[in-house]
Parts: sequence; structure tokens; C-alpha cells
Amino acid sequence: MSFMTDHLDPRTPLDVAFLRRELVERGPYNQLQHSEETGSTNTDLVAAGHEGAPAWTVFLTEHQVSGRGRMGRRFEAPAGSQLTLSVLIRPPASSVARLGTMSLATGLALVDAVGRETGVGMKWPNDLVHDGRKLCGILAEAVDLGQNPAVVIGLGLNTSLREGELPVAHASSLELEGIPYERNELAVRVLLSLHQRLTQWEQDSPELMRDYLEVCVTLGQEVRAILPGDKELLGTATAVNDEGHLIITDEAGKDHEMAVGDIIHLRQKDQWKY
Repeated sequence: MSFMTDHLDPRTPLDVAFLRRELVERGPYNQLQHSEETGSTNTDLVAAGHEGAPAWTVFLTEHQVSGRGRMGRRFEAPAGSQLTLSVLIRPPASSVARLGTMSLATGLALVDAVGRETGVGMKWPNDLVHDGRKLCGILAEAVDLGQNPAVVIGLGLNTSLREGELPVAHASSLELEGIPYERNELAVRVLLSLHQRLTQWEQDSPELMRDYLEVCVTLGQEVRAILPGDKELLGTATAVNDEGHLIITDEAGKDHEMAVGDIIHLRQKDQWKY
């Protein structure tokens, strides 16, 4: 299935009835909630979980005003300019040790949904990028719902953000990158891909990391890693291990393992650094 360009206003609200039909009635999701505006879809879905929302509940909004990213970073985008959603899953207790790779699986699902043929890839650990510019933010949070482990995964995929609306210079959107989409079809593809990849994650499928390595554009790059205490590490990104950690080999040939952190791809002066 290929995307069709939306000939209507690209910020036309989502068709909630269509999404419920495709994702709940005909699809693998148990529940779909929607709001015109909210502070954070992750926060709302955690609250829904405390009220008994089942696994594979999805929460979508047209406008998120208090979004949170990694390391507590906050962001906001104009109404309708992103595909903003969160998904609640309740993974088996045996998978808790692998929670660090869940966000990698989420990023891979986005590559599947947008399409590898568009040239998108993953900057470690889970940034969807196109020509070095970031298209999506992802935040996975383990939550205590008083029973089996639960995780809420939130994402904001930039669809129609314009140059003057970008939060940072190295951000972009599908529209700016010339990647065609239609918001409802995109939402269905993203959520079906998420279900597929997160199910693979629950099953600890070896296919997951194999596919991630194929689309990880950080591998082979000269990088700068920003470490705690205003320290940094320079080297080459040589591997991503089974725990999802990035291996950086420094000039002396020593390997360093990173579980989290900011990575900057080093390029020539006339190219983007991100």
C-alpha cells in the first residue's frame, strides 16, 4: 500500500470513526481514545491505565500542549501539524530486562510505516531522520499500574510543520522533506506497524534487531557522545548490541558501551550536524 497525498488541508482533524473501524473493529487494538487537545497523551494514557484501560489502548490528540521528550525536554507543535499518539502495552514479566530495546522497536515501526523507499532511517537510539533531519520524537515510560508491568509509548511524528514552526534547526517534517502522506492512512500504518514490531519485541524475535541494524544510520558514523558531567567521547559507532546499547570505538581502538545519551553525527562543515 502506498501513501496518497492529502489534497485537503493537511491539518484537517483525524477521522476518528475511520480509525476505530480500521484499528479496533478490524484491527488488533482493544480501544481508541481521542481528544482535540491535551497536555500529554502519555499522561492521559497512564491515567486511563489506572482506570482499567486494557493493553493495546491507543490515545490520539490533534494538539499536545505539554509534550515531554527524553531527559525531560518539553516541546509543543501547532494543532494538526503532527501525528501525536500514545500506546499502552502490558508486556510479559519475563521481558522487563529488555525494556531498553522497546524504543528501538518503536523507531523501527516508524520506518516501516513511512517506508524505507522514502530514505528515512534511525539515528540511535530511536530518532526517525531523513537526510540528517529529525522527523519524530519518541518517549517510552514504564508505569506502575499495580499489576503486571505496563509501558506507555508516546510519539509525535512531524507531518506538516513548516520551517518557521520547527523547534530546532535539525528538525523537519514529512511535508518539508517531500514525503507524501494522508493523515488517516498514516495513523493506521503507524499503529499497525507498532503492533507488529512491539509484538515481535514481546516475543524476543531475533528479526527485530536484525531489521533495526539495517536502518540504523548511526552505524559507521564518526560521532561525538555527550556524557554526564559535561564530558564527551569521540569515536566511530561500530555496533548496536542485543541490549540496544551503542558501541563506540575510540581512536585507540577501545570500545565504549552507551545505554543512553546524546549522539552527534560528525560531518564536513558544509553538512548538517545532528
